[in-house]
Amino acid sequence: MSTAEETDGENTPWSEVTPEAARRLLVAAVEAFAERGYHATTTRDIAGRAGMSPAALYIHYKTKEELLHRISRIGHDRALLLLETAADREGTAAERLAGAVQAFVRWHAERHTTARVVQYELEALSDEHRAEIVELRRKSDAAVRRIISEGVRTGEFDVPDVPGTTLAVLSLCIDVARWFNAQGSRTPDEVGTLYADLVLRMVGPRK
Repeated sequence: MSTAEETDGENTPWSEVTPEAARRLLVAAVEAFAERGYHATTTRDIAGRAGMSPAALYIHYKTKEELLHRISRIGHDRALLLLETAADREGTAAERLAGAVQAFVRWHAERHTTARVVQYELEALSDEHRAEIVELRRKSDAAVRRIISEGVRTGEFDVPDVPGTTLAVLSLCIDVARWFNAQGSRTPDEVGTLYADLVLRMVGPRK
């Protein structure tokens, strides 16, 4: 199984991408972009990794940028779903914040190859596509900010700067994709639990 196809609890990674040839090309693009960077990767590189001819790529994707946009959109949609699901759950703000961080970190660890492309190739997108992804990021920010704000209102958290703290929490989680090693000593679940504890310490939940 390729690194871009590592499972994260899904039955079939990239199952929303059809037909099979389009999915193979997308998986190959994720691997190439993560390894070489978007600008250093050619459509020939992607097609070769997928075992297809360069001409076959254009049947499914008009441009290399369209491939990047598809990857980025799917990744950001999944990340947003994790955060909004955690924010909407019942429970205390501390419980929901811990759940959001655990899920967000686990995704960035389990799908670290994909997450590196999703999180660090934003500037390679066209203006229109970048604006679309930035809006999804704003929604992710809003989900975490809502949890922290509710914790402040209920007295669970002591956070003087909610926007700044939200940015710090998300940045901490996202950075996992940069360093996580599947052969390392910690599992994605263990990293998620560790980061949830660190974030709760950051917001200073009152006893």
